[in-house]
Amino acid sequence: MSAIVSTRYGRLEGDERDGLIVFKGVPFAAPTEGPSRWLAPEQSAGWTGVRDARPFGAVAPQNPVRNPALASMKIEHVQSEDCLNLNLWTPAIDRARRPVMVWIHGGGFTIGAGSQEIYDGSALARRGDVVVGTINYRLGPLGFLRLCDITNGRIPSSGNEGLLDQVAALRWVRDNIAEFGGDPDNITIFGESAGGMSVGALLAMPSARGLFHKAIAQSGSCDTVSSVARANRTAELVLAKLGVSADDTDAIRALSVAQLLTGVLGADGKTRDPALGMAYQPVVDGAVVPRPLIEMVAQGSASGIAVMVGSNLEEWKLFAAMDPAFHSLDQVGLAATMRKRLTADFADSLIATYHRARSTAGRLCSPPELYSAIETDRVFRMPGVRLAELHGRSERRVYNYIFTWRSPALGGMLGSCHALELGFVFGTNHLPGMRLFAGEGPAVKKLAGEMQDAWLAFARHGDPSCPSLGVWPGYNETRRATMLFGETSTVVDAPFEEERRSWDGVPNGILGAL
Repeated sequence: MSAIVSTRYGRLEGDERDGLIVFKGVPFAAPTEGPSRWLAPEQSAGWTGVRDARPFGAVAPQNPVRNPALASMKIEHVQSEDCLNLNLWTPAIDRARRPVMVWIHGGGFTIGAGSQEIYDGSALARRGDVVVGTINYRLGPLGFLRLCDITNGRIPSSGNEGLLDQVAALRWVRDNIAEFGGDPDNITIFGESAGGMSVGALLAMPSARGLFHKAIAQSGSCDTVSSVARANRTAELVLAKLGVSADDTDAIRALSVAQLLTGVLGADGKTRDPALGMAYQPVVDGAVVPRPLIEMVAQGSASGIAVMVGSNLEEWKLFAAMDPAFHSLDQVGLAATMRKRLTADFADSLIATYHRARSTAGRLCSPPELYSAIETDRVFRMPGVRLAELHGRSERRVYNYIFTWRSPALGGMLGSCHALELGFVFGTNHLPGMRLFAGEGPAVKKLAGEMQDAWLAFARHGDPSCPSLGVWPGYNETRRATMLFGETSTVVDAPFEEERRSWDGVPNGILGAL
């Protein structure tokens, strides 16, 4: 059965079934193709008649990533530069002012879409009587390539166009969500990996101020950003690889999407120029992002916003599983690798501390295990802890978690890895591939229910305490109360504290850097 809603831009026809009304592919900004490529998003011109919002819209251009173990993560929809659209799941279009949850997908700022099956908002919308939205934003060289400096302003892209797309989506939600049964004064943003890093950016960005009221950062925070110098170097390397001069802006604009997608990654999605690292990421440009994100949060950019932030216990094991050299890493290689990431000032002492803490606790201490543990904390856990510490000095509604459930896949080799919590949060562990990845049975269902209840309670009240979990105390630097999500979820004060203390004094610029 269909349902029709009137927005500021025109009428939309969605699908009503199984107690929910779903609207897909809703444009929240004008197309960003042709002359609008590499420009900030503009307001949609709207449409006449009734727009069909039953099929998903186009996704941002990206290279394919094939993972047969996770069929639910596949992205099979049409790709187009005209990709700025969102999807909404609502229990009713009755102006009942329900809490609103807006999801920002991950994927290293180069892949992903709000239409991925694992992000289906049905379970959350039904369980919590909330409105759930998922959004697209420009990715890779179309969303995060800074060209304004090397072209002397003739192509004005700041390298933050993908973030500006997210702001445009949130502005659309604020202005229209009441028509979908949502409360524009109770909007929660949440995201994972690059989506969590985007949440960290939105907490700091002046243009996002007032567009949301609560934020959940999963496996990403405020520290994965590029300097202007690095962003400019990336642009130079990309154009050099494509054989285009920075002076020839007509040739740059004429580059096809296919050409741009090979600027860093090959057509197979595997080839990478090691000089670039994670080439595409937000840029501290002095305008869209005026200063380093964590500094802005410390100075009050997110005042009044409730924050929940956390990570998975063994994030790095997902990436290690794709690295043939990981399992042969020895002590010499570990020291050399850590010194590159941390500088010699910190690497040796961190390795020693992690070895001591893990051996005392009876955990594995081989060089690969130490490498995975340190990188997990450097890239994911510690940036989140820093955010909780700094924001918690002025905001009592700050909560921290560690997800400890381990994947049974590959004989348990993945552990509690990156992205494993997604099916629990969205209630999509039943999808193809997810049973192998997340496991199955009563314990999986119980943990999924607890996590959904916590996310929903936080979205409703700014406090994740709920009957299925009990009281979840706020995080502060005295107690460091942390929810450990696992087979038996429980609050623990200052977990893995010896490892955490070993990061004191490590600069923010090292944490989260990719």
